[in-house]
Amino acid sequence: MTDADQLRLLAVHAHPDDESSKGAATMAKYVAEGARVMVATCTGGERGSVLNPALDRPEVWERLPQIRSEEMARAREILGVEQEFLGFVDSGLPEGDPLPPLPEGCFAVLPLEEAAAPLVELIRRFRPQVVTTYDERGGYPHPDHIKTHEISVHAFEAAGDPDRYPGLGEPWQPSKLYYHMTFTLPRIKALHEAIVASGADSAYAEWLANWDPEHDLSHRVTTSVACAEYFPVRDAALVAHATQIDPTGRWFAVPMDLQQRVWPTEDYELARTLVDVPTPEDDLFAGLRSEVTVR
Repeated sequence: MTDADQLRLLAVHAHPDDESSKGAATMAKYVAEGARVMVATCTGGERGSVLNPALDRPEVWERLPQIRSEEMARAREILGVEQEFLGFVDSGLPEGDPLPPLPEGCFAVLPLEEAAAPLVELIRRFRPQVVTTYDERGGYPHPDHIKTHEISVHAFEAAGDPDRYPGLGEPWQPSKLYYHMTFTLPRIKALHEAIVASGADSAYAEWLANWDPEHDLSHRVTTSVACAEYFPVRDAALVAHATQIDPTGRWFAVPMDLQQRVWPTEDYELARTLVDVPTPEDDLFAGLRSEVTVR
């Protein structure tokens, strides 16, 4: 099979583990169908925390950057995707009022042209028809997530222009850019109500009680990919990020069969497209499959 004969998806994420919590079942589905899927991980997660209480130990903290790379390798294998680090340094999540300045040289403070360059090179080399990333708030306002959004939009528009980034490969223009719409109010409410109806306690009750309606982007969903059979693959990839995921926490509080029945899709916003496709749609490659053959 030649490169021109294959569908290719590039998922751009900020840290190791983000690829397993946003769009992982979609990626596993397309891999199973014969597409090539590449994850671009902008940073190594060096300034992250140990979020699994069982691993909150000094020896884990001391090796956290290396451990997160090892976890990413395991998750990559589980999902069946290709993956590359873009080489930037985690910015951390600043806390306080006022917020402290971000560390010098970290990903979020780099000039946009500089930060987007490795992604432009990867797009030109991998030649994806579809790119996925975060919305303008980063999904949530982590500085690295917001920067990931910015470089993804910039690279999507620049990679096909022969006058921009000379020396970074032959120009390639992706056809579609999507934003993850993972945490929408209708989805969280549907899961919460199904759990309550089953007689169990819902892990989403507090989340819903504090929900800010201004941040609900459900009205922007254009695309819902049916991928429920790959939810177990998604969860296995999440568990592989053992320092970042508490297996007794909210992520795994909803029984698998209930998730698959109540909300069997992963959802997206079609943010840019160079092909004429009607929405709503159920396939990130809608409008592109006639151009290539997946075998």
